[in-house]
Parts: sequence; structure tokens; C-alpha cells
Amino acid sequence: MDPLRTLWETFFDWDSMREALPEMITVGLPNTLLLAVSAALLGSVLGMLLAVAGISRTRWLRWPARIYTDVFRGLPAAATILLIGVGLAPLGMQVWGPNPYPLGILALSLIAAAYIGEIFRSGIQSVEATQLEGARALGFSWAEAMRVVIIPQGVRRVLPAWVNQLIALIKDSSLVYFLGLVASQRELFRIGQDYAATTGNESALLLAGLFYLALTVPLTHVVNAIDARLRHGRPAAQPTDEIDDADLALPGTAGGNGR
Repeated sequence: MDPLRTLWETFFDWDSMREALPEMITVGLPNTLLLAVSAALLGSVLGMLLAVAGISRTRWLRWPARIYTDVFRGLPAAATILLIGVGLAPLGMQVWGPNPYPLGILALSLIAAAYIGEIFRSGIQSVEATQLEGARALGFSWAEAMRVVIIPQGVRRVLPAWVNQLIALIKDSSLVYFLGLVASQRELFRIGQDYAATTGNESALLLAGLFYLALTVPLTHVVNAIDARLRHGRPAAQPTDEIDDADLALPGTAGGNGR
């Protein structure tokens, strides 16, 4: 029982969790959401551009998009964050001062764009070619057909995969601490690390993990419900037992079924 007792005391110290909880809520959670949401928006825009470039017939658009995707999918996330955050730090100091968040968001966005671009590309290419041909036959240009007909269908088909990437992005936001954060800039994982180093107990790190679960699990279920709704539509209306007034009309009268 000693290993179990050690495990319980190391990760389930409620006093340590209670001590870290206020700062997790007021500092860590807002910073984590700021990093994840900002990177998700920018990464999705860049990813869509990569997807369109990746299916282009112009090789000068297609090849750079594929090279970009291969590079940023192949590099470890920590290496990309350090490359952007440290390599561009002098420029960042001149533009916005000693705040690592813009460069951290940029690095996370570049990573996310490589994955999201491939997700969007697979969704767009899964749409039947007849959809594009039909849109062109109706007078749409290629760009209009892609924007109005093809891309919305493709994005809808890969919605769960896109959300899975956003969940991974929420967790990857913890790597921004490599760039150095002051007390007010710490995200959930960094706060847990600091409390673990101060108290010698890992319970604050477990609490940070619970916050990540609270963010990601509901998001997964909500998107699954939306995806099911998009695939199957609204449930059919249930028939009622009410009898239409026309059915009560006597034969030969107005509204009746006289012969």
C-alpha cells in the first residue's frame, strides 16, 4: 500500500490544489484561452489558404504550400516555438516590448496551419467533382464555386478532425512557457509547475490537467452533436392526433369530399 499512499499524497493533496485554484482561475485560464483561441483563428485562416494553394493547378502555389506543410508538421512544436520566439525576439522587443505572447501565438498558429491546412484540403477534395461542374454550369466562376459550394461542404465534412486539432492546440499552448513568462503571463501548466516547485507536491499539476480536461471534453461532445445534426438534419416532426377541419366536413358541403 505504500506506493498507493505515496501516489495519493503526491498528486491528491487537496490543500495544495485549493491554494493554486484562485490563480489558476484568474491568471492561468484566461491566458490559456487567449493563446489557444488566437492561434486557432489565425491558424484556421492560414490553413484554409494552404488548403486552397495545395489543390491549385499552379505549381508555384502548390509546391510552397506542400513544403510548408511538410516542414511544420515534421518539426517538434517546442522547436518551432523556440525558433520563432527566440529568433524573432529582437524584432518583438522593438514592436511590442517584452511580451512573448505575440510570438508565441504566431508560432502556435504556424504549427496549427500546417495540420489544419491538410484537414481542410482532404475535406475539399472529398467533395464530388460534379458539385463543381454543376456550379460552373450555373454560371459561377471557379473562385465563386469554391467559396460558395465546395469549401462549405468540405469544411462540414472534416469538422470533427478540425476540432481535434484545436484540442491539440489548447494543450500545445503550455509550451509557450519556454519563452519565459512573468507572473501575470503564466498559463495553466506554468502555474502548476511553479506551485509544484514551491511546495514539492505535484497536486497543482494535476489540477492544471483537470482544467485542460474541462476545456477539451465538452468541446468534443458539442462538436460531435453539431456534426450529427449536420449529417442527419433535424428530427422529423411527430404526427399529431388532431383531425383536420376539412375531414369533419359533411359530404356535399364546402370543404367536404362530396361525390
